Amino acid sequence: MSKGCFIYDDTFLSLLNLIYYLLKNRIKPETIKNTRYTPNLLDQVVHLKLPEDQEVFSKVILLIGNYASRSLYYVFLSKEENKELIIYYFLLNGYKYKDRILFHRHLRCVGETIRISNYVIHEVHKYKGFVRFKELENHILYAEIEPVNDVLELVSHHFKKRLKNEYWMIKDVGRNILSLYDKKNYYVVSGLEFTLENNTFSQDELNIETLWKTFYKTIGIKERKNDRCRMNFMPKKYWKYLLEMEEEQ
Repeated sequence: MSKGCFIYDDTFLSLLNLIYYLLKNRIKPETIKNTRYTPNLLDQVVHLKLPEDQEVFSKVILLIGNYASRSLYYVFLSKEENKELIIYYFLLNGYKYKDRILFHRHLRCVGETIRISNYVIHEVHKYKGFVRFKELENHILYAEIEPVNDVLELVSHHFKKRLKNEYWMIKDVGRNILSLYDKKNYYVVSGLEFTLENNTFSQDELNIETLWKTFYKTIGIKERKNDRCRMNFMPKKYWKYLLEMEEEQ
């Protein structure tokens, strides 16, 4: 049985609840999209108002195991166009292969899940090293990132441990969402208007920036500059938010 385009409410839990419903009722969707999707004239859109069962996480983990469940979450955070269908078919095959599903790489949904989740993990790893915080006048640390995938939560989880005794904010510029940390927990919020034009850096921050730029210029050897080599270790897409690269943009 196949029915058009199914819509879910933007969260991983909502997606899992929808897929669980589809599998239970043996419905094969043509596609699955979130509420931001703009359907075309030929789409048969179905938006089911399903109650969000919190136990669905436990059901998925029991079915395919912790590692595979985490991989599906990374796929959900990706910018992959058909990620929802990949998750659907992964769980469909999960009923057959259970916690050995990741060993069946001959299945397209498994191969795609591994590829996409590795890409997301790689981007998170890069941002663990490339996020640069600046101190505002109110002593809150502030940083901006512009990731391809929706990795703000994963990056925030890292800095919750790394900077646990500081107040900080990280802004995903492309998605206009902020992660706010209060020395206990971080909260990802959207639609909050925050721009640096309305906030100034502390004097200590300005002094440190001046010292760092001077140090960076001093130790650099013009004759040995190799942009190609540098980009191998630090891709150019990260340069926009690096202090030492401002004059080279």
